[in-house]
Amino acid sequence: MMSSMGRAFTGMISTFVESAEELRIHRTRVLLSLIGVAIAVFTLTTVLGAAAVAQQALNESNERNSGRPAMLSANVYSTSMDGAVPDQARMTEAWQTVVARHGIEYETRVGYGALTAQFVDGATPVDSTIVDADYGIMHRTPMQEGAWFVEGDVDRLAPALVVNVPFWQSLGSPSVASHPTVELRGADGPVTAVVVGVVRTSDFETYPRSFVLADAVERLGLVGAGTTNGYQYEAWVPIDVADQLTERLRSEMQAAAPGMQADVYRQDYLAWEGGDPLLVLKLVVAGVAVVILLLGALGLVTISLVTVKYRIREIGIRRSFGATSGRVFFSVMMESVVGTAVAGGIGVALAIVAVKSPLFEQLVGQGMVEDFPPFPLDAALIGIGSAVLVGALAGLLPALTAVRVRVIDAIRF
Repeated sequence: MMSSMGRAFTGMISTFVESAEELRIHRTRVLLSLIGVAIAVFTLTTVLGAAAVAQQALNESNERNSGRPAMLSANVYSTSMDGAVPDQARMTEAWQTVVARHGIEYETRVGYGALTAQFVDGATPVDSTIVDADYGIMHRTPMQEGAWFVEGDVDRLAPALVVNVPFWQSLGSPSVASHPTVELRGADGPVTAVVVGVVRTSDFETYPRSFVLADAVERLGLVGAGTTNGYQYEAWVPIDVADQLTERLRSEMQAAAPGMQADVYRQDYLAWEGGDPLLVLKLVVAGVAVVILLLGALGLVTISLVTVKYRIREIGIRRSFGATSGRVFFSVMMESVVGTAVAGGIGVALAIVAVKSPLFEQLVGQGMVEDFPPFPLDAALIGIGSAVLVGALAGLLPALTAVRVRVIDAIRF
């Protein structure tokens, strides 16, 4: 048993050695075809690696808009015709009691209103999002300068602001480390606020915008009555318990708001995503890579067939010394497989270098990706596997031709 395994292992190793030696001898003939295979594998693997980065960029963009999965949103509103509105203080207390009961770590109020900021060119209404400190983590808010709110900002006498780039530029783009201030119009007179961070925004956003803590708004009257429509409550929960928590939170908020309607639902992108938005692009580029692979395989078949014809004498002599048909078959086939495997390895290595380069990450991520994914292992395996498969297909016909060579052919050659 052991001797049989030893002979099989020795035969396999010798086949690889013979294949590598033949590739070295005929390297000029196969080089161009292997270059084509390497380019195809590089293209295919780069597309798969880039798709992982693009997918992460798309996921993070969705998380900034709708929150990280699973994000639950709760609203309490009146269904009567008298225009009654829920008591926000009471609803906030009920919400905080509910999330504490279920051990939910991240939750926030979300409201909208307008602050009046005093810029150099006069008082300007600024659209503002009213939140709690957890909002930045829950929505993966990207910071360009400074930092997002922390829990201690609630107790500031001068309220903290996180602003967008146009707001910051209206202040003269001061260093956030210098604690720049801006005067806001409060219910009891002017209020001096401190800018603690600048949110990274797109070039298309040209109007000033800010984030302000809900406790500061309520304490200082920074947003006038009637400028908000009440709070929406959000909670970031594990995906596997999201459905159960949705029903429980709805039931408990409904019990805390008799006469009102409580609605709790998932708002993150995974709740409504209908498929891979990059699928068409992946298929198109992968199709191009497959065509290149097939062209490389066709060239390799042609070269291998010509090479086998030149090696009739050699193969016949090997048969005369006892080489079996199987040994000749696998020796010739493995020449293609070893060559394309090496070419595939080179293509995958170049793809990894390209995809993980800072320039490529900046180009695909557009500066909006925080957590770049590692190079996907499945992309590397697909690249190597494709190259080996092409080598096997390209070596099949030449190997069958070599098997038909007889000893008498070597004498006549």
